[in-house]
Order: sequence, then C-alpha cells, then structure tokens
Amino acid sequence: MLERNYSPLDRLLDVVDTGLRTVFSTPPTGERGNPADNLQESELTDAQKVLAGRLMRINHAGEVAAQGLYTGQALTAHLPDVREKMQQAAEEENDHLNWCATRIKEMGTHTSYLDPFWYAGSVTIGALAGLAGDKWSLGFVAETEKQVVAHLDSHLAQIDEHDTKTRAILEQMKQDEGKHATVALEAGGAELPSPIKGLMGLTSKIMTRSAFWI
Repeated sequence: MLERNYSPLDRLLDVVDTGLRTVFSTPPTGERGNPADNLQESELTDAQKVLAGRLMRINHAGEVAAQGLYTGQALTAHLPDVREKMQQAAEEENDHLNWCATRIKEMGTHTSYLDPFWYAGSVTIGALAGLAGDKWSLGFVAETEKQVVAHLDSHLAQIDEHDTKTRAILEQMKQDEGKHATVALEAGGAELPSPIKGLMGLTSKIMTRSAFWI
C-alpha cells in the first residue's frame, strides 16, 4: 500500500477543517462513552448550576485550545512518530471536548464565544513549539497537561460534592491529561525553562478568566 505524502496545503486545509469541526460542530470521538451517562442528575441550586456551567465552559475552552495546540504541533513536528503522537492525543481530547459540551448544555449555558480565538492562537503556539524541535514540543505538551491537571483539581474543589455527573467527567479528564503528560515525557519531552512555564501559566489565567464569563 502506498503511503500518501501530504503537501503543506493539505496540512493547512486539515488545520482549517479541524478548527471548523472543533468550534462549530461535533468532532469525532473514540469508543469511550461519557462517564456521566449512567449517573443520575443531582438536585442542584441555580447558583450551583451556574458555577458548574461556567467551570465546564472553561474546561471546554481548554479542550478547544488543546485541539489547536496538538494540530499545530503535528503540522510542524519533525519526526513522523511524534506527529502521530500529537494526532492521537488530539483525537483523545475530542472525547473531553464533547463531554464538556454536553454538560454545559445540561447546565443551561453556552460554550465560550471566544472559542475561535482560542483555537487559532493555540495552533500558532503549537506550530512554533514544533518548529523549536520535537523534544521541546513534547515538553510543551507535558507542561500544558500538568497545568491542566492543576486546573481540574481546582474545579473539583469548587463543584458541589453531590454533582456526581460533573465530577465524573472532571475525574476522567484528570486521569487522561495526566497520562498524556507522562507519554510526552517518556517520548523524549524536555523540561521547559521557568520563564516559559510562567508565560504559559499567565496565558492560561487569561483564558480561564475570560471563558468563565464569555
């Protein structure tokens, strides 16, 4: 079987297609079901629903950004196996994206209106990380996932203890993100310099605070 060689235009069109499906449609998911599907809806106050909806909007925006990040890195990754790891991670993140979107709808709110911006900005950041070299690209993934796990821990601390559906989604996401960080490091990811980590944290704060409201 002949292996197709994708041109730069092919890869660019793939970035656009992924972005449109991520932001405006339902991206394809894996075989896993939503961890909240078989759980009974809890009786929540209006305030608890508002908070849960806003926190899940943050997580959904983070998954949109993750799609952009992995897509951008796959675009410029030097080694085929690294490119494949980025594409596989992006496919797994689609599950999170859809789980969050479902829970947001159940809470009666909307996804972030800034999602196109999160995707486009993350594609650019991911592509630049890929150009810097595969070890730095993988290191960027590992650090991103570590920061995501910290955010999920924070959200789990804020969500009402009886909100079992939201908590089930967050717990599974936390497990998956931790695995992605480990895989990236084992594949040769380098430890990022402290200033880069700080800049990533600052960017994350801007996104989370914006997505909480918008």
